[in-house]
Amino acid sequence: MIKNQNGLFGQFGGSYVPDFLQTPLKELEESFFKYIDDPDFQRELQYYFKEYVGRENPLYYAKNLSSSVESTSTSSGSGGAKIYLKREDLNHTGAHKINNAIGQALLAKRMGKKRVIAETGAGQHGVATATACALFGLECIIYMGAIDTKRQELNVFRMELLGAKVIPVNTGTATLKDAVDEALNDYAKNYSNTFYLLGSAVGPHPYPVMVREFQSVIGREARQQILSIEGRLPDYLLAAVGGGSNAIGLFHPFVDDESVKIIGVEPGGKSDKEGDHAASLCKGEVGIIHGFKCYTLQNANGEPSPVHSIAAGLAYPGVGPEHSYYKDIGRAEYVSVSDQDALKAFSLLSKTEGIIPALESAHAVAYAITLAKTLPKDKIIIINLSGRGDKDVQQVEEMLRDTKKI
Repeated sequence: MIKNQNGLFGQFGGSYVPDFLQTPLKELEESFFKYIDDPDFQRELQYYFKEYVGRENPLYYAKNLSSSVESTSTSSGSGGAKIYLKREDLNHTGAHKINNAIGQALLAKRMGKKRVIAETGAGQHGVATATACALFGLECIIYMGAIDTKRQELNVFRMELLGAKVIPVNTGTATLKDAVDEALNDYAKNYSNTFYLLGSAVGPHPYPVMVREFQSVIGREARQQILSIEGRLPDYLLAAVGGGSNAIGLFHPFVDDESVKIIGVEPGGKSDKEGDHAASLCKGEVGIIHGFKCYTLQNANGEPSPVHSIAAGLAYPGVGPEHSYYKDIGRAEYVSVSDQDALKAFSLLSKTEGIIPALESAHAVAYAITLAKTLPKDKIIIINLSGRGDKDVQQVEEMLRDTKKI
């Protein structure tokens, strides 16, 4: 199952952390590789995926959305490409994050750790972690940027209702990057009894590989489903990219299928100016952040730049090392979508399909709409609809109230 056991994807990844953190990371690495292919561990993981998370979830043909996109191609008729949605929004807790949270919580149990810490931006990973900890009887501490606690108040309440302690982080930009900083500080002090349940395919080895493996259930299911439905592989895969866990979960099982084009969609934010976006792959450069090498947004001193996205879960100044590698070798293309275009897609999917997407997922929907217009109707696009938009409706309503654009 594992293609990468040294933590490197070309020049990216690795473990750039102080010596005292190498010991717990080595323990984690050994435990992960011990259990990931263990039949008993996999049986338990698959049980919870099916009976608790609700997998497998549908690969849904979004016929109304597809029909609403008028094709500008004349090569194979009008109507635009067929758009399918991989419905991670239908998982228990409402997003893809539960896949990884259940997997890592089971690993924490195997390692005898009783205390779990995590970081969260949009709150979905925090909710998923709190859910898994409640299920398995583990103490749960969640670090969350103070700005994000305000724009995701409902998810904060959910985490607390599930028994987690949510700690607002006021340092720096008070968003996801700073929450990760505080979680790492906690881990450095308490690793003897603490498991750090990292939420995205970032961080020092073995986290990027570990998160990818737990999230690859998305792509494995989508692959089987599209072959069953259409009798062939898709032409395009699309997913939003912040840290990159939902995207790598969809992309990785298709990476050897050269006929399938892979496109990651980053947050273009308000403008191209520094601090107005979080498009690390499109506009960043190679650097080190949070213990790993990747494309990152940084200043002249090599410090992370401030970032912005309408979607809290995408506001991160780095990206997973596997995505960085895919960019370098040309296996995937990475583009950016503005806040405004993501908002338009949020509303369009809601109105055409009765599906309210997370703002994170809306970035991928927005680019799919643009792409589909250029394609004939016999082409197939799969979007990873990574989460539902319940958490975002109050934020969107406030933004659109005065303009009456809903």
